[in-house]
Amino acid sequence: MKKSRLYPFERNRYFYGKLLTVRDFESEQKYFNDKRRLLNRLMFGSGVLSGMSVVAVDDKTVSVEMGVAIDYIGREIVIPAPVTMKLSMIEGFTNNEYKKNVYLCVAYDEKGKEPVHSVGNASVRSGEVSEYNRVLESYRLFINETAPAPSSFEFVQLMENIVTLYERDNVRITQRMPKYVTPGEVIEVRLVVEKTLQTPRIAFSYEYELTGFQNVGDSNGVVSFQEPGDAQDTEYTITYQLKAPLEGGVFAELAVPARSAKLTIGDEPVSVDSSVKQKIEVVDVPVAERILEDWHSRSLEHAVEGSADKSICLAKISLLQMGPTYMIEKVDRMPFDEYIESTTLTQRLSRSGGGASLHKFFASAETQDLEYGAKPSLDVKYHPDRNEFDFKLGIPRPQHLYDEIATGTMEVALESIGKTGGFFFSRGKKNYVSDELIHGLGEGPVTVVVGLEEIDESGHASGSAAKKQVYYGQSDVFKGTEFEPSLPNVSLGTIVYPDKGTFRIGMKLQGDNESSASVIAVRWWAFKSLGTSAKAAAAEMTSALMEAAPDKE
Repeated sequence: MKKSRLYPFERNRYFYGKLLTVRDFESEQKYFNDKRRLLNRLMFGSGVLSGMSVVAVDDKTVSVEMGVAIDYIGREIVIPAPVTMKLSMIEGFTNNEYKKNVYLCVAYDEKGKEPVHSVGNASVRSGEVSEYNRVLESYRLFINETAPAPSSFEFVQLMENIVTLYERDNVRITQRMPKYVTPGEVIEVRLVVEKTLQTPRIAFSYEYELTGFQNVGDSNGVVSFQEPGDAQDTEYTITYQLKAPLEGGVFAELAVPARSAKLTIGDEPVSVDSSVKQKIEVVDVPVAERILEDWHSRSLEHAVEGSADKSICLAKISLLQMGPTYMIEKVDRMPFDEYIESTTLTQRLSRSGGGASLHKFFASAETQDLEYGAKPSLDVKYHPDRNEFDFKLGIPRPQHLYDEIATGTMEVALESIGKTGGFFFSRGKKNYVSDELIHGLGEGPVTVVVGLEEIDESGHASGSAAKKQVYYGQSDVFKGTEFEPSLPNVSLGTIVYPDKGTFRIGMKLQGDNESSASVIAVRWWAFKSLGTSAKAAAAEMTSALMEAAPDKE
C-alpha cells in the first residue's frame, strides 16, 4: 500500500517446525495493516475525523489541536497532544517572501523508537550495532507555499466542473459549476478569485457565450468583479445563474473567450491568454443518482489510486510583510473542506429529512410603483443558500384625472336661550373646536373646505323630496333674500395636520342667534392632489370654491 496500489493479500501459514524469520513477522503486520487501510480508503475516504484545529497564538506562532485523520491511502494520522510551533520552524517555510499565503499540512509518518543492541548484527559486523525496538506511527507537519488545484480532490471531480481562467503571480481565478443538471434546472455559476493580502486590487470582467443555457436574472452575459478598496480578504466569490435546456440527454456549454476577458492587477492590465469552455450534461435522472452511478462505476484501480505523498491541508495562513520580517494576518481552517463525516450522523440527518428543503424552491415577491406611462418591469434574483427566487414586479401607476376626494358631516348641538343669545356650551363660550377628524386620504397635504348644511323639508307635506343645500363662507350675505337660511350666523375655519392625516373644524357664533335650530350640520370636503394633471383640476375646483366661500380656511 506504499503508493496506494492494491497487492494480493498474503498471510502466514503456520505449521509445526516452521522457522519464523523477520520476513514472516513483517508479513504478518503488513497483512492486517493493508487490509484495514484499504477499507479505510474505500469506506471513509480521506480527511479529518475530529480535531486538528489550527489557531494563531501570536504574530509568528500557530497551534494545532490534537485530532484524528485518515490520509489518501487509508492510513490513520493521530496527533495525540496539542502542538505549538513558530511558523519559521516548520518544514517547508521559506523566508524569502512574506507577501503570500502558505498552507499548513499534515501527513502520516513513521519513526523508530527505543534503540537496543542488535545481537544478530553484532555477529557479522564489527563494533556496537543498534536497532530500533519499536516503530512509532506518527505524523509530520509541514508548509506548502502553493495551493492544490480544486479539481485534485476526488469528490470535487465527481460533483463539479471547474476551469482555471488565470493563475499567475499569487492570483488564481477559477470558475465552478455543477457537473450535471436536470432539464430546466436553474444552477449557480461561481467565479472564485484567490489572491494574497499584499497583491494589489484586482478588477476582472468577461463576456460569456451560451449554448443551450439561458440567462436568469440581470447578468445579461457579462460578469464583472471589482475588489473593494478597503477589503482584507484573500478570496472572493461572484455568482450568477443559468437555466438549463428543457430536454435531457443533451449537453449545454458555457464558454469564456480570451478576447472578452479583461484583468487588471493594481493599475496594470494583464492579458488572459487562453479561452475556456465548460460542457455540462443535462440528465433525465436526479443529479445525485447520476453522481452515484459514476461513483459505483469506478474501477478498483481508480478507487484506490493516490499517493503516499498527498497530504491533508489543515489551514491557509495569510502573511503580511512587516519590514524585514512577517506577521500572521489570518488563519482559515480547512480551506478545502477535507472532512470525514460520521456515518451515523449522515444516516440520522437523512432520516430526519434535514436536507429535504434543498430539493424545493421557494418564491417571494414584491411590487413597486412606476411612473404613469412607464413599461412594466420584472427583476428575478436567486438565493442559493435558501433555494429561493425573489421576484420584484414594477407596475405603472394609472392616470388620475382628478384628485382624491373625501367628504363627511359633523353635527354640533346648540343650546337655545330665546333671543338673548345661543351658546355652544353652557358656560357661555361662543367658540367651538372639534376633536381631530380623520379625512381618510392618508398622510400628506390636503385642502379642506367646510360649510353649513341645511335640509329644507317643507316639501315633504306635498310628497316631494327634501331639498339639501350647503352654505359656504358668510351665510348672512343671503339675508333678506328668498335664499336666506334658517341657520345661525356662524364663521368656520379648519386646522390640517398633514403628518397625521387628520384635521379640526373651528366655529364661532357671530352676534345673537335668532335661529330656532338646535343642531348645526357642518359639511366638509377634503382634496388631495395625486399628479400633475390632477393639480390643474384641483386649482380649478379650489378657485371656484374660493369665489363661493371667500372666508374659508
